Amino acid sequence: MLKILRNFINGLIFGAIQIVPGISGATIAIMLGFYFDFLSSINNFFKDFKRNMFFLLPLITGIALGLLVFSSIIHFLLTNYNFPTMMFFVGLITGTMPLFYRNIRERGRRIKLLNFVLILVPFVILLFVSLIGTENNAVFNSQLIFVNYNIPFMMFLFFAGLLSAISFIIPGFSGSFVLLLMGVYGIVIYSISSIGTYLSDITDVDLLLNILRIMLPLGVGILCGLIIMARIMQNLFKRHKKQLYSCILGLILGSLWMMFSDTIPQSSSAGILFIIIGIAAFFSGAVLSFIAGRKNI
Repeated sequence: MLKILRNFINGLIFGAIQIVPGISGATIAIMLGFYFDFLSSINNFFKDFKRNMFFLLPLITGIALGLLVFSSIIHFLLTNYNFPTMMFFVGLITGTMPLFYRNIRERGRRIKLLNFVLILVPFVILLFVSLIGTENNAVFNSQLIFVNYNIPFMMFLFFAGLLSAISFIIPGFSGSFVLLLMGVYGIVIYSISSIGTYLSDITDVDLLLNILRIMLPLGVGILCGLIIMARIMQNLFKRHKKQLYSCILGLILGSLWMMFSDTIPQSSSAGILFIIIGIAAFFSGAVLSFIAGRKNI
């Protein structure tokens, strides 16, 4: 019973984290200690169906509830208290960096040149992606209702789900940021938050259809992406752990750059109290993630 509750809570946290652009759910999954069990359960689902269902069902339930419940809450926090909220999430990611670095460096030695290059390359790629994708941030406040629901758009949603799922599996990369870059983040968050509206009035068939038109192709894409990438990542961790952790650290640095580039300019318009709260939130997030992840990373 305790394992079920723990998996449910892990899913709840994982689902809530997915909403924030720049935050890697996979990094949080490693920090919470269920990432490798998650990969194993997907890859060996039918080999031990009962055990894997016992693990995945509460986790997926928690993820779904986390997305549903926290989408509106986090949207409210990001809209009204963006600076301290983002500083907490930045701290949450920063706190994992020493733990990943510990897995890269040789005992008593500096990191190898290859590992340094593997850190630098993903960082530069994310830096470039963030620069070319800046204009897409406007999507969060637009295209929430007026969408042309046609077959090409649904195929595009499937592809967006496929790519975002791949980033869910790759630590250091944000699935929400992928949706943001592809211009569908706003409509996805709107659809998720609309589920609560529909549950309050289940006779609203038009709203249900609109939600399904978004979430079904996106969900199928996410499922396909998880199945494809789970085995690849599991094999990479077995054979090239240090090199993979180097790439993850580079992706984390890139994610932090993207988050800081969106967050720091807002500090100029924030009051002194908000700045103090933001700094406190940063250190709280960093300490929390370091303590939670030191046994699992």
